[in-house]
Amino acid sequence: MKFAEFAAGQVITAGPYGVTEAEVLQFAKAYDPQWFHTDPQAAAEGRFGGLIASGWHTCGIAMRLIADKALHGSESFASPGLAYIKWPHPVRPGDVLTVQATVLEARTSRTQTRMGI
Repeated sequence: MKFAEFAAGQVITAGPYGVTEAEVLQFAKAYDPQWFHTDPQAAAEGRFGGLIASGWHTCGIAMRLIADKALHGSESFASPGLAYIKWPHPVRPGDVLTVQATVLEARTSRTQTRMGI
C-alpha cells in the first residue's frame, strides 16, 4: 500500500498464519532459548502446560503478515519504533494467527519531507 492509501480509522487485517512446532523450536533455539520455548517435555510440566512461542517470534510473524498485506509496494523503509507491546496470551504450535491493525493517524513527517508516519 502506498502512504496515500492509509487513513485514520482504517482497519487492516492480515493472515491467517499457522504456527508449527518446528518453527517455534527453531526460532527459540536461535534467539530465545528458554526451556518453555525449546523443550516440549519440560514445557508440558511448566506454568503454560506446553510449548509456547517466544513473544519475539510472535512479533516476527506479525511483522511478516503486515509487510505482506500493507507494506508490500509501499514507500516504507524504516519504522520509528513501537511505544507499547504486550503478550496477553501465549502462542502455541497449531495456533492460527491473524493481525488486525487500526491506523490511528497518518501524517507527513515533521523532519523528513516527502515521508509519512
